[in-house]
Amino acid sequence: MCELLGMECNVPTDIVFSFSGLALRGGARGPHADGWGLALYEGRSVRTFLEPAAAANSSLAAYVRNNPIKTLLAIAHVRKRTRGPVNLANTHPFVRELWGRHFTFAHNGTVRGIKQRLEPGRFRPIGTTDSEYAFCALMNRLERAFPKGYPEPSALARAVARAGREIGDRGTFNFLLGDGSQLFARCATKLCYIIRKAPFAKATLADDDLEVDFATVTTPRDRVAVIATAPLTRDEDWTIGLPGQMWVFRRGRLAETLPA
Repeated sequence: MCELLGMECNVPTDIVFSFSGLALRGGARGPHADGWGLALYEGRSVRTFLEPAAAANSSLAAYVRNNPIKTLLAIAHVRKRTRGPVNLANTHPFVRELWGRHFTFAHNGTVRGIKQRLEPGRFRPIGTTDSEYAFCALMNRLERAFPKGYPEPSALARAVARAGREIGDRGTFNFLLGDGSQLFARCATKLCYIIRKAPFAKATLADDDLEVDFATVTTPRDRVAVIATAPLTRDEDWTIGLPGQMWVFRRGRLAETLPA
């Protein structure tokens, strides 16, 4: 299995603190040493860092931590291989274009039989993981559902929830999906979130003694939603997801909770 990390906020924010915690689980404090990736949005476009190696020992991951890039939406992943070899093509998150914007996807779990269930459409896998096949199936369904272009946000959220339920009916389909303006987080078995807002406090990583006093690096109007497979800090109250639930985050708020 793998671990997921997402961030969605109302002002540009760097993900260094949370990514540092996730990277430790990528081969040092966790077994997820088969690749890592980080996607950072700038408007409708996304820049990605991908490496089929352990994040905990990666010079590239260290570079990302030491050179913060602020963003409104980020998705990260550390991989423990279950399907497909360890290579760049199989490293999450995956990115595809739809309606003139990048969609970014990362998955935790196994979706059985998805390769045989991939419907016709323009989205095709590059690698061999069930995760990427599931992402392509999801994108094909969204494009068919809204042939005229990007829909109203709530309509898109309902379509993502419906597709997640249908695709994940024969497996474990925890995922994060971002489109630059909203972040969808589906809990099949294990997912949690926290929203950091004023009054800000200190937080310490669960797997290290690294501490940040958010009051010194934020303003009173900041809101930052962080989503993870398991809580990344030891001294904050994380909300634990229920199986079959999908959260939608917009501008640092939990905007919708949908059955999925």
